[in-house]
This record gives sequence, C-alpha cells and structure tokens, in this order.
Amino acid sequence: MDPPIHHPLGKRPAAEDDSVISDCESGVSGGDTAAGFVPADENADLVRTRFVRGLAAHGLKPEVLAVGRNACSSVMAQARQHSFHVFARAVAKLRDGNANVKFAWYGASSKEEISDIVQNGFFGHAHGNGLRLFPQDSPLESVKSSVVDKDGLRHLLLCRVILGKTELVPRDSNQCRSSSEEFDSGVDDLSNPKEYVIWCNQINTHVLPEYVLSFRFPSPLKGHVKIGEPLRPSSPWMAFPALISVLSKILPPPDIAYIAKFHKDYREKRISRHELIQKVRVIAGDKLLFSVIKSFRAKKIPASFKANKGNEWQAESQQLERLQHQWT
Repeated sequence: MDPPIHHPLGKRPAAEDDSVISDCESGVSGGDTAAGFVPADENADLVRTRFVRGLAAHGLKPEVLAVGRNACSSVMAQARQHSFHVFARAVAKLRDGNANVKFAWYGASSKEEISDIVQNGFFGHAHGNGLRLFPQDSPLESVKSSVVDKDGLRHLLLCRVILGKTELVPRDSNQCRSSSEEFDSGVDDLSNPKEYVIWCNQINTHVLPEYVLSFRFPSPLKGHVKIGEPLRPSSPWMAFPALISVLSKILPPPDIAYIAKFHKDYREKRISRHELIQKVRVIAGDKLLFSVIKSFRAKKIPASFKANKGNEWQAESQQLERLQHQWT
C-alpha cells in the first residue's frame, strides 16, 4: 500500500482523502515549473510515482520532467484556497460530516493555461456542462485531453476536489447543474467513477489546483492506446468570426461568450494566436472543431474566392488533411 502524503500544516478539509497532499506551501524539487508554481516538496516523488504507475497499466512510459506545487502566493490565490476550505467544511456539515474530498487530474493545453487557472481560477476552462476531471489513479483520460506544447511537453494539474454527494451524470448528458439539493457533483459511474463533473457555478470553490506535472513520451507511442497530438496551424483554417458563428449553434452561450472574449483579447494583442487556438480547443474540443472544419471545407467554394484566396485555401486543405490523418 502506498504511504499517505504528508500534511505539514496539520489542517485539512473535513473527510479529506488521505492519499495526497498538503495545503499550499513552498518546497523543494527540481525542474522548470509553470508560473504560479514552485518546485514541489517531499510529496513530489509520490505524485510522480502514482502518475507513472497509472499509465504503466496501459503500456505507457512517460518521462516526468518536473513536479511543481501551487505557491498560493497572490492574495486572490490565497482567497480561493481559503474559500475551498470553507466550502469543504460546509459540504461536510450537509453530508453527515463527509465532504468527500478527492484528488483528480486536469489535462491542460499549455503552461499559459495553467498560469491563467492559477491567477483567475477555472472560469473559462470548463466546457459543456461543467469541469470534468479524472481520479488520481486514472490519469490516462487527462493525458488524452492534454496538449503537447511548443517544447514537446504535456502538463497536468492535480487538484483537490470537493465531491460531496454524487449523482450519475452520463457523458452525453446535457445536465448543467445538480438535479436537486440532495447532490453536489456528478460522476459517470456511482460504484467505480472514472470521471468527476464539477458544475460551472462551483468550479472556483470546489476545485483547488495543488500540483502541476510536466512530462513527455520519449518515443513514439505504440500499442492499443492512442493519444492525439497537438494541432500546430500556421494560418487560420477559417475566419474566427465564421467559426464563432458556427459554434454558437452548437455550444452553450457561456462557452461562446468565452470564445468571443478570447478572440477579442487576441485582436487587442493581449494573448498570442497560439494561446487563442489552445483556449478554443479546450472549450470546443478537437472532435467538434474537426467536424466544423471538415464541413466548412466540404462547402462549394465560389470561383472568386478560389482566385483570390487560392494559396490560403490550399494551405488550409493541407492542414485539414494532417488533422484528419491524426484522427484516423
């Protein structure tokens, strides 16, 4: 049995899982960590070991480059940490002393996304009906949802999560909040959950990022597990206003509002084009974007467009073909 991870500060939320993690503090370990994180403390080896072991069951051998710990150095980060403890105690009072605090993985698109989460919380990073995270002993799905950055690395956040009393929420469900006051969160399986759903109105109170883990796969992946590689477009597949217009017919209004905001930030040069694309991918998902791009490509292109935009269209077609190859 794995030893429990130590809690140096002595206090923790009611009924917290003993398997991981202390309150935010500095510590020691090596590696280049994301902004807002410091080299991890003595728990780094245990976090690394459990992550590697979780993927070994699927024949994957990741190389972990760094494990960082949330420093909670800003006033707002400390406020979110305090809020998490307050809500853990409140949920424990409602649920017979059991806040059902677990630890779960979140697959990030980049270090920039992690920095944004640390600075501003998870608002803007949930999509669909809420924020979906994966149990500590099942990191594979988070690995699949992570994105390889420009340095060839993937990044996962290991978070504490207040689940409280859970209810069954199928993956294709359109449910966007608890069905009644009796429940606090959702799971895909009541007896053996592989996915947690934290509703959008709770993501900044019921989820606390603790560690960031940066890793890569040193050799091409082989075997029965397929993990998607990132999209690295050098020019737009389609105009963003057109993309937003199509997505607005599919995604809920809050998601479209976030995409529009990120597009505005890009046009005002507050974020890079790469960051814009990664944020849209996190919200919409690669499969939906691929479907939209494929549909866009299939439409009849006017002759005038072909004459004026022939080179651009050819580049977009080649990008789509590369993307299609990744998904097939």
